[in-house]
Amino acid sequence: MEVLQTKPGKILQCGWGRLLFADTFPTPESLAESILAERDDQRDIALYLLDPHLVLNCAPQQIFLDPSNTYRLYFNQYNKPTREPAGFEIREVAHKEDLDEVNRIYSALNMVPVDKEYVWKERDNKAFTYFVAVQKDTQEIIGTTMGVDHKICGENMPERCSLWALGVDPRAELPGVGLALVNHLIEYYGARGRNEMDVSVIHDNTKAQRLYEKLGFQRIYIFAAKRRNRINERLFVGSPAPEGYNPYASIIINEALRRGVAVDPISPDRGYFRLSLGGRSVTCWESLSELTSAIALIRAGDKQFTREILVEHNLSTPDQMMAGDPRKELRFLNQHKSVVVKPLHGEQGQGISVDVRSEESLKKALEKARVHDDSVLIEQYVEGQDLRIIVINQEVVAAAVRRPPSVIGTGEHTVRELIEKLSRRRAGATGGESTIPMDEETERCVRMAGYGMDDTLEKDLSIPVRKTANLHTGGTIHDVTEMLHPTLAEAAVRAARALDIPVVGLDLMVSSPDKPEYVFIEANERPGLANHEPQPTAEKFIDFLFPQTITPPGPSA
Repeated sequence: MEVLQTKPGKILQCGWGRLLFADTFPTPESLAESILAERDDQRDIALYLLDPHLVLNCAPQQIFLDPSNTYRLYFNQYNKPTREPAGFEIREVAHKEDLDEVNRIYSALNMVPVDKEYVWKERDNKAFTYFVAVQKDTQEIIGTTMGVDHKICGENMPERCSLWALGVDPRAELPGVGLALVNHLIEYYGARGRNEMDVSVIHDNTKAQRLYEKLGFQRIYIFAAKRRNRINERLFVGSPAPEGYNPYASIIINEALRRGVAVDPISPDRGYFRLSLGGRSVTCWESLSELTSAIALIRAGDKQFTREILVEHNLSTPDQMMAGDPRKELRFLNQHKSVVVKPLHGEQGQGISVDVRSEESLKKALEKARVHDDSVLIEQYVEGQDLRIIVINQEVVAAAVRRPPSVIGTGEHTVRELIEKLSRRRAGATGGESTIPMDEETERCVRMAGYGMDDTLEKDLSIPVRKTANLHTGGTIHDVTEMLHPTLAEAAVRAARALDIPVVGLDLMVSSPDKPEYVFIEANERPGLANHEPQPTAEKFIDFLFPQTITPPGPSA
């Protein structure tokens, strides 16, 4: 029977992993050896360490102190609840199929599932016992926990028990399930003559800590150790992002995991995920979170409305008009000589034509924009460098100049071939996020440079192939945070406040990022934070969502 091992110390296999009674091991080396014997698909914990520094010293790269708090209930101080659970009952696991439901709940909570065959085989072994909460009207299992009887685990063990693997179905509608499961376990072991119950709670699970304190559990100061593995690695170095996310979501998820923030992968292909810590949960679509209000989202998404608000706050913007009257459109073009045509609502440079100079080009640009939105803006074209400033929680976090893609001639390849080669490189460097469309806009830009798509470009000659600098259409990004002029930084913060948006990417045209002249172009409510590494965009984003995870600065020298 795999349940107990008495040499060199006492170990209990619980189904989700092993509980090692660390104070029963004769030496730190023997305990460390047992910790390192953990199975890859389980999570072990060594509790009651006597010399934690000596155990860690045996394998400092593989063993770490578990960042959990331990609580103890003395049964003579326990007050039995006066009210019985409503709508559900608690019983031991009675059917093998019960364990399928137990694992369903654990999976929903990102907990380690149990070895179903082992737990069922050992169901009569009283060293550990699994309980489930069953909803009366549906007979659906809505919660589970297990207890360990320390006294049964070997000679000279104390009259103590412990509680493990408490989980409540996130879909459960009935209140008090977790509380009732804990009470049931206390009364179960109290009837067996035990006089203490211990429970280990991850340090940032304040909700669980409040539950145990409500029942009379008291904090005790003992240590636990674990072996580094794929399950618990986030507790000290962070875990890789769930599969399927693009770089813009992954950079946030990785930073969250590094901080011990739980990640629920809602829809990887769409970029949706939920971040949770303690009692706080925030759903995100990449860098757009629930903390951005619907009104702020609409303001930022409507380019005309954005400009009106910025003008009201005395921020510089280009001249602009709504398309719809051909005579006014032509008059606007003649006035400014060159214009930008773009959908009223849109992102990632879709439907935008830049540096439109002729009546014929204007008509084509309007048709192109209306594919993406019936409402189209015509805007004064302002020459300069395309600057993106990231503002998070009213703080400038990063700034970068975005440059449109250009190709350099080899004297042998056509413009088309050069664009295709560059597009493949951009896609490879960005995980497929950046490619140069082979569309009419690219052909127009090439014609403006004096070439056709099938012309051979002279060696070392560079020509732009897009006018927009968006990453998704092949643009490149160059960090200029350290050289950003204070006037530009101050204007960006003012714009974020005016739009009342907590996380925003502001696009400006500037003569140079180290000079004060600027014109605001638009606001992006879902900026790509991954585009600004090594600036701490993801760190500041998690700081904003979960300020309790901010590490305070150390003492100054």
